[in-house]
Amino acid sequence: MKRPRFGYHNVQIKKGVYGEISKIREELEELEDAHAQGNKIMELCELADLWGAMRKYLQVHHPSIKMNHLHRMAKATRSAFQKGVR
Repeated sequence: MKRPRFGYHNVQIKKGVYGEISKIREELEELEDAHAQGNKIMELCELADLWGAMRKYLQVHHPSIKMNHLHRMAKATRSAFQKGVR
């Protein structure tokens, strides 16, 4: 297993701004790197960080929308794909 060169990560990842899309991108890139490293625990941590970045983005840009609203939409989308109609 390669030793991480950039903290926990093997690639340099540009820092994002909390509450902005750039932070969501940062967390996604960290998730991708954790996956590439085969580190399942780190993947889970990055998924949690991604959730937090999305939550803050909503607070800043869409304050009336909560994560449970996105969850409801994701369930509707999953249902539509399972049924084969949208």
